[in-house]
Amino acid sequence: MHAYLSGFLLGLSLILAIGAQNAFVLKQGLKGEHVFWVVLTCALSDALLIGVGVSGFHVLVQRAPWLTTVSRYAGVAFLLWYGARSFRAALRSSAVLAPQSAAPRSLWQTLATTLAFTFLNPHVYLDTVVLLGSVSTQFAGHTLAFGVGATSASFAFFFSLGYGARLLRPLFARPITWKVLEALIGLTMWSLAARLLLGA
Repeated sequence: MHAYLSGFLLGLSLILAIGAQNAFVLKQGLKGEHVFWVVLTCALSDALLIGVGVSGFHVLVQRAPWLTTVSRYAGVAFLLWYGARSFRAALRSSAVLAPQSAAPRSLWQTLATTLAFTFLNPHVYLDTVVLLGSVSTQFAGHTLAFGVGATSASFAFFFSLGYGARLLRPLFARPITWKVLEALIGLTMWSLAARLLLGA
């Protein structure tokens, strides 16, 4: 139980910070668009990476720094593109921004974007594979419980964020709120891209 709780608390602390993936999940929850598949994809992706980390592959990642370098520049390009897309959306007319009038994206387009936010972020490898993998070694004989705890935190967080966003829908009934959200998402994406370029 100690290993499980430690994994849960550490896993939760790593994903609570506002990031590109979380902003995307929040937006999908507000729009009510493919929410289940988005949060499930995020949680399962985390579970896969956590499993890789606690299985000992964190040592390989540490010995192959080129993996994070490739991921960093691919992530920068994606974040700059998505940030520009959000700024453009913030400048559009109110009718286009209203969730009920916006044309929904296909499930496959949405899942592709979700996977890009997940796997083009080099920090996800540092957090889930390297950090969680390294800490799991402190629980010899109980690494599985530690990994299950961290995975449980991901499922709890993403499903809460995706489905909890509906509580904010009355606030987002006003088009100006969507404009502000899109602008904030754009700033978040571009600031994260800048941090990646600077090696933060």
